[in-house]
Amino acid sequence: MDTLEPIKPLNIKRGMKVSDLVEDMKSLGFQARKIGEAGEILKEMFDDEKCKIFVGLAGALVPAGMKKIIISLLDETDVFVSTGANLTHDLIEALGGKHYQGSELVDDSELNKEGIDRIYDVFMKSEVYEKLDDFFDKNWQELEKAKTTKELLWKIGSLLKVKKDESILKKCYEEKIPIFCPALADSGIGLMIWGNKARGKEIFIDAFEDMKKIIDFAWKNKKKGVVYIGGGVPKNFIQQAMQFSTPASYGIQITTDKEEYGGSSGAKLKEGISWGKMSQEGKFVNVSCDATIALPLILSYALEKKDK
Repeated sequence: MDTLEPIKPLNIKRGMKVSDLVEDMKSLGFQARKIGEAGEILKEMFDDEKCKIFVGLAGALVPAGMKKIIISLLDETDVFVSTGANLTHDLIEALGGKHYQGSELVDDSELNKEGIDRIYDVFMKSEVYEKLDDFFDKNWQELEKAKTTKELLWKIGSLLKVKKDESILKKCYEEKIPIFCPALADSGIGLMIWGNKARGKEIFIDAFEDMKKIIDFAWKNKKKGVVYIGGGVPKNFIQQAMQFSTPASYGIQITTDKEEYGGSSGAKLKEGISWGKMSQEGKFVNVSCDATIALPLILSYALEKKDK
């Protein structure tokens, strides 16, 4: 017990930097400490030149305003896996659509009449799907050439008339970051593709080739780190790549799900040791927190503190 470290009460100072705040949070308890530990582990990932970083993104992060945070994280990312929903909302914004501050204390029947979709306290006009439909209709001859989700998403990114710091899809295309979406059909983009197929147009996406690509990349790079924002399909897709190659040496998971119910989204990273997905000697931390709070703090710390 002689090695016990005392809790150091947090002292907020005028002009304090976010990175200094997160540094001090490492000396606290509960999830504040986990955020501090996550910042330190993410910094180590950034500084480790041998480490390839896999990022899994789930949850409504883009509608909540986290798009540019994700784009900043992509500067340090080697493989990106996302739900189709976040990519759909990214595409909506790249095409001129917007998300608006709303309220959860509303009559949803009235919103439906007004053509407004609600994501908790974020609103979006239903008419954005008209722009999506128009985009896919006009660009189908290019898009139908894609054979994997990575190829399709890069093609979409290449067609966007925005700068790479304004769109996740554009950023991945411009920087040639492999981007996978194994559950693409479960999204607005998936609906647009289905709609064109229903009108007699052809496209064939080989989802299993995506699996081969990510596992091949994981095999070739023995030292890996994983960052899971939420859980779901993106997390499991990456975890499978670790299981069938070599386990990850670093890991950060930000989720509000609980492990007691057996779902992958709430499973602690430690559980992955039993599957061969996480290294027994690895450094990893689980942060039980809303990602819109935790991710900006963790990333700000890591970017500020990483070796220049």
